[in-house]
Amino acid sequence: MVTNLSSNNTLLNEWVREIRDTDVQHDRMRFRRNLERIGEVTAYEISKMLPYREVQVQTSLGEANCLELAGQPVLATILRAGIPLHQGLLNYFDKADNAFVAGYRKHHRDGSFEIAQHYLTCPPLDGRPLIISDPMLATGSSLVLAIRTLIENQQPTQIHVVTAIACTVGIELIERRFPEAHIWCGDIDDELTARGYIVPGLGDAGDLAYGSKLQS
Repeated sequence: MVTNLSSNNTLLNEWVREIRDTDVQHDRMRFRRNLERIGEVTAYEISKMLPYREVQVQTSLGEANCLELAGQPVLATILRAGIPLHQGLLNYFDKADNAFVAGYRKHHRDGSFEIAQHYLTCPPLDGRPLIISDPMLATGSSLVLAIRTLIENQQPTQIHVVTAIACTVGIELIERRFPEAHIWCGDIDDELTARGYIVPGLGDAGDLAYGSKLQS
């Protein structure tokens, strides 16, 4: 299932406009905060799909019947670009456990690339929802590898993929490999360049959030 959060007129549309706008992108703090806010809104929407249980709490005037999450999700992200979006999810799922994947595109001279993944840390996933975030879902290769590695020999109850900008190519790959996953998008673009970049997209989310990097 795919949810395009821009399909309704909400404040999220303003945040998506700003992360795309080159006149605003130079403000790194605002870029990071907008990704964070997209994560917060998405966390609220995902929370509607999670199981709850009734609990009774003592107030100063009596007892109240309330609801709480039946279990905490695991929040995962791909370093480094995913950190602001992940933080937005964590602001709402503040009791969640966290997982981190270090992966990047290893480019070749002919213009092709492969996904290199060198580090992963993850709590137990069995019987828990997995929410994985990455600001850009382009080809989908890095997310597919990350999810496959995370759930190896484990069985989460739900898989949610959270992204600020997604390409239809990447969405289709996730749907093929993980048909049970729910994909949440700030917005969806249809074009992907030969080098695997989304058009119009927004550029390199990691560089815009944290500055350019050297790559060998």
